[in-house]
Amino acid sequence: MDLTNSIVSILPSLSRPVNHSRIFYAVMFDAGSTGTRIHVYTFIHSDSEELPVLDNEMFHSIKPGLSAYADAPEMAGHTVRMLLKVAKKTVPRLEWKRTPVVLRATAGLRLLRTEKAHALLDQVQHVFDESPFLVPDNSVSIMNGTNEGILAWISLNFLTGHLNAQNKKTVGILDLGGGSTQITFLPKQKKTIESVPVADYVASFDIFNSTFELYTYSYLGHGLMAARLATLDALGAEGLEWRVFKSSCLPKKYSDEWSFGGLTYHVSGDPDGYSGYKLCYQEVLKVVKGIIHQPYELEDSSVFYAFSYYFDRAVDAGLIDGVQGGMLEVRDFKKRAKEVCNKMTKYPLISPFLCMDMTYITCLLKDGFGFKESTVLQLTKKVNNVEASWALGAMLDHFHNLIH
Repeated sequence: MDLTNSIVSILPSLSRPVNHSRIFYAVMFDAGSTGTRIHVYTFIHSDSEELPVLDNEMFHSIKPGLSAYADAPEMAGHTVRMLLKVAKKTVPRLEWKRTPVVLRATAGLRLLRTEKAHALLDQVQHVFDESPFLVPDNSVSIMNGTNEGILAWISLNFLTGHLNAQNKKTVGILDLGGGSTQITFLPKQKKTIESVPVADYVASFDIFNSTFELYTYSYLGHGLMAARLATLDALGAEGLEWRVFKSSCLPKKYSDEWSFGGLTYHVSGDPDGYSGYKLCYQEVLKVVKGIIHQPYELEDSSVFYAFSYYFDRAVDAGLIDGVQGGMLEVRDFKKRAKEVCNKMTKYPLISPFLCMDMTYITCLLKDGFGFKESTVLQLTKKVNNVEASWALGAMLDHFHNLIH
């Protein structure tokens, strides 16, 4: 049965005797570096199927991320309390005590000092414990980057109908968050697995009695916001109150404050120097070169779905429609990055960082992962009306323990 034909499969299943299928709910919080998001899933599970059918997703997000409250952890609890109201509206009251609530934090909290991260998570745990929902063991934690990549891969392949036992065609994923970036795909060639720099780049999980061996890696500090800091030489820098971080990727006359992860930076263009694509590319190349591993096969491995900031910046730069998404070649990012960077006075209204962001994405895809300029990427925000993210995969894993 195709897992994604949910509408078709739901109608008959609801009219079957009750014991053959049941509706259940699950609440997943994604605590990212730039925002906290809630996904409330409605699943239908029939006895005959290993995986449930996803009927519906309620999605809501709040900015900034929890890491912005590193010095005021009770605000993290307040954010989660606000989002839990969405869950209470979506899940029928009688189901509350059976509905699990889970929060997984990603790179924003991985980048914080351990005690600050734990203070935030303790606040969340407190809010969960006083809520009417089911709070499983280990309901609040920081997820490791490898799982973030695998779970996003599970989500996208579940939503595109590629997870059933007969299917050997799968889709790869490219996820660009604020703090980290992930690449995950199912290699066709043994050499891809054999030529990884360290064993960490390979992970496996089981489903439908078959084991998938994936190429997957998460680069901490290479999400879009962390990459801005790295480009500006501001990652881990001291003296933030008096230093100004300059870049030829920013408009010459631009000068402002910019905040990420609870810290504020003074940033500016280079009023005496040059700006533009070439110089900007050299700056971002230092962040990417020699750090991002190029997998042995990329071209014919699979279609790649790119989401999160890949999608958002493609929309900001006018490359794709903000609702529909669409197919782009890697060279489309490059061409638009050149246009934005070389005419920075034209684009400052959207974001003074658009040149830097578009150049970074181009550099990450080309000089980082080693995609050809002609590689086609599927830019997406939602698949079948469900957010493209690791959250759905995390919920499926919670019920089925797919990852080992």
